[in-house]
Amino acid sequence: MTVFSKNNTFHEQLFPFDAIPRVISRSEFSRLEKGLKQRVTALNLFLKDIYSEKKILKDGVIPEEFVYASSGYLPQCDGILPPKGIYSHISGIDMVLGKDGIWYILEDNLRIPSGASYPMIARELCRRSSPRTFHDISVADNRTYADLLKKTLDYVNTGGLTVVFTPGRYNAAYFEHSYLAERMHVPLASCNDLTVENDRLYFKDYSGKKEPVGAVYRRISDDYLDPMNFLPESVIGVPHIFDIYRKGHVALVNAPGNGIADDKGIYYFVPRMIRYYLDQEPVLSNAPTYLPFYEKDMQYVLEHFDTLVLKDVAEAGGYGVVFGNRMSSQEKEHFIALLKREPRRFIAQEVIDFCDLPIMEKGEQVMRRFSNCFPFEQKLYVSGKGCSGIFFFRCSPFFRSFFQIHLFSLRPLFLSPAALSPTGNSPNPPGGLRDSRTVKKITGPNSASAHIIQNQTPTLPDRTAIHWE
Repeated sequence: MTVFSKNNTFHEQLFPFDAIPRVISRSEFSRLEKGLKQRVTALNLFLKDIYSEKKILKDGVIPEEFVYASSGYLPQCDGILPPKGIYSHISGIDMVLGKDGIWYILEDNLRIPSGASYPMIARELCRRSSPRTFHDISVADNRTYADLLKKTLDYVNTGGLTVVFTPGRYNAAYFEHSYLAERMHVPLASCNDLTVENDRLYFKDYSGKKEPVGAVYRRISDDYLDPMNFLPESVIGVPHIFDIYRKGHVALVNAPGNGIADDKGIYYFVPRMIRYYLDQEPVLSNAPTYLPFYEKDMQYVLEHFDTLVLKDVAEAGGYGVVFGNRMSSQEKEHFIALLKREPRRFIAQEVIDFCDLPIMEKGEQVMRRFSNCFPFEQKLYVSGKGCSGIFFFRCSPFFRSFFQIHLFSLRPLFLSPAALSPTGNSPNPPGGLRDSRTVKKITGPNSASAHIIQNQTPTLPDRTAIHWE
């Protein structure tokens, strides 16, 4: 059963669970690991640059007006260096595997990625219902997720408690807030529990005792974080918390201002960021994307409107997404007028055809091309042991799966091919990168996303390893 809140009302519904695992080969896993570390390292460097020297703008890699016009760019964050120099401690990278065998990045989520609790609960249910599976087979363990998250928060802690800051029980992800706080053995705090005094943040417990706070895993958006610095009408924020963050007296995870890096328009430029900051070619490809902001791309979008999916750059979670071929003539005319009037507001992407995936339906295994699944990768740190694949949850087509990736361990990650497939072999995904101008039609298995937890400075990408959930 899952419970969520919308428009101040609670909704309770079943959360269907499909236990057929999906197998990812060792070679494919290694390539994804490399590409995701590369991408998140570049995004962290971009955030550090854009709120300091802005070299990438001065060198003309990204248009200056494109950054400053983004609703995700916060001028209040200019000149602020977060504790340990990390901006995106937890990053959600949405991916889709095409029928051509290539993984494509659909978008980056660096503000408040959520969903980690669901694979944790799913695995717990699997262990209860089929304990022999975990006894007889080398199945990866995701029970260390909370410990890894806690270590990440402790790494940037400026001295004091670590707390999970929730907007309250009416938030759709409140279950996850309370669940992760319980698993990490840290307080779950609302705005009434936190106060700023003498340039320090304090947590007040039920008895009125105050304790200093050094790290806040905040699950509240930038706009509502601090009514003294952002939206003054916010009643769920903590007055002056941003002021002490600016002074380096508390770590906010993730850092405020990250919205500029997961703006869908900025997404277009991530391959350029990788080349600019790391002097490397991107390991993972963006989905073929067009910016109506550019005249050439606008012309292409208008000529191929019916074959594209269009996205509002400021939206997330499946909102603001429309398919050209599903609009009526009147809707299409209205949207094109809006597109011409506000070209910075939208991107267009080729429609990716998801591959078939096996699911259980009415007691039989069937293949579904678009089975409304919410796949979660379940992986862990291993030392020569194998791992299993995805567990599927049937949900909205726009829900993402989550690779939980923790970039802080110095230990290498090994996968056993024998544990990944019956034969121990799996073909490597096709290599090479595609130019978005030459790919007209992508035939591509289901969406996946990477949660990346990083607690080292972006300048040390070689000192990282990945933990897959």
